[in-house]
Amino acid sequence: MSLDVLTRKSLSVFDAVGGWRTVAEGVASRVVFLVASLLTGAVWTSALIAVGAVAALAAVRVWTDRRYWSAAIGLAIVGGSALLAGATGQAINFYLPAVVIQAAQGAVFLLSMLVRWPAVGVVLGVVRRDRFGWRRDPAARRRYQLCTAVFVVKCAIATAVQLPLYVAGQTTALGVAATLLGGAPSAGVCLYLCWRILRGQDRTSPRDGAVVVDE
Repeated sequence: MSLDVLTRKSLSVFDAVGGWRTVAEGVASRVVFLVASLLTGAVWTSALIAVGAVAALAAVRVWTDRRYWSAAIGLAIVGGSALLAGATGQAINFYLPAVVIQAAQGAVFLLSMLVRWPAVGVVLGVVRRDRFGWRRDPAARRRYQLCTAVFVVKCAIATAVQLPLYVAGQTTALGVAATLLGGAPSAGVCLYLCWRILRGQDRTSPRDGAVVVDE
């Protein structure tokens, strides 16, 4: 079984923007805000509690691994969500950035497939220092198209579920949906599916720097 897609080499881009800690901070902020909102009923108070929780996690990250930019990105995203909710006085607007981000990501992934430059292939080509060599391999192109399609489907499902909940003003349901469909659970499923799709390619492509382990 090839482990390349799940090793440090293949995850270096993901890690560069914070990796699982950034994902965890996003999930934590949504859960904390939802719980605080249900308990207090005060939008600004709930928003500040969510920002405080993520700020604490960011401080731990900076202290332990000196990831200043990753911590700042996570805090900025949560801060923007909190500011939007507080300024409008509507708790549901805390989750509006999550809805927009999912729709935008889906559009980018779909566009990359339509122009036959699948986003997963572009990213992994850079990570593996192969750049665009994969485009000369029809099998690799098909696999990268399929991997990108996984993310398109994920974003489409997330948008189809979250947008109606936002329009209907269902804050609690939207908070749960944003946590599950825009957080670690769905990201983990997508990464696993991509690993399953690409591991056959890694078995036969040692030139890409794949780490191959016999099953």
